[in-house]
Amino acid sequence: MSVTNYVPPPPGPALLVRHGSMRFIGEFAQPHASGARRGDVVVARTERGLESGAVLCPATPQALAAIPEPTRGEIVRVATADDRAKIARVAEQQKQQYDAGTKLVIQHKLAMQIVDVEYLFGGERLIFYFLAEGRVDFRELVKSMAREFHTRIELRQIGVRDEAKLLADYGDCGKPVCCNSHMVVMPPVSMRMAKLQKSTLDPTKISGRCGRLKCCLRFEQDVYEEFQAELPPIGSRVVTDKGQGRVLAHEILARRLLVEFEDGRRLPVGVDEVLTRL
Repeated sequence: MSVTNYVPPPPGPALLVRHGSMRFIGEFAQPHASGARRGDVVVARTERGLESGAVLCPATPQALAAIPEPTRGEIVRVATADDRAKIARVAEQQKQQYDAGTKLVIQHKLAMQIVDVEYLFGGERLIFYFLAEGRVDFRELVKSMAREFHTRIELRQIGVRDEAKLLADYGDCGKPVCCNSHMVVMPPVSMRMAKLQKSTLDPTKISGRCGRLKCCLRFEQDVYEEFQAELPPIGSRVVTDKGQGRVLAHEILARRLLVEFEDGRRLPVGVDEVLTRL
């Protein structure tokens, strides 16, 4: 078939693709159907440049609604054997770039620590993620890095939770850390949640790899609050078939109360056994 008679394939359905070291998720169009399916490694064009990514699922309205700030782009192709080989080479380059970047930081005597390096598949930019207690004037460092690496340099200051997202592997539960797998955003977590869920308040046992409260405390909080709202408040008086008494404590997930009766007995009572709340 001659080139003049070539007809490009029709557009394919938009897909959700995870890309980048920070695991961005976005809606990616297929200007020409690439045949990409869930789990495929693809080469995609983003606002940052040419990147590799992994297809998650079709970009349905329901899926997009679950992503606060989806990125945008288009899928260029499903990764070929050559693309996969290049992805492996880029990963090796990043190790060398990390070492070289760390040396430059030391030479410039800056109070910052490089955490990770991301070199885009297309080579458009080299991104250094770093930790620092305050603002850092890294203008001269950027110039030195540009001379060293001959590409556009971007330095991004991150927090300790982002550091865990970049580097952590497994949590105390034995599974991959949530921030490095399925989580899209970092939810706020407070000690109040740990108290409500009656978790141990030992910081070493309720802290994640980042040193902050575990994100999984947030996952069940809505259920705890919903169940707690169904229980009589602590200190209130209730009438049961065992008699009248005062609520001392809650077993929220079991939906039970610890009740002190007028004769001094302290017994667990199911919320469905409460006849009247006084």
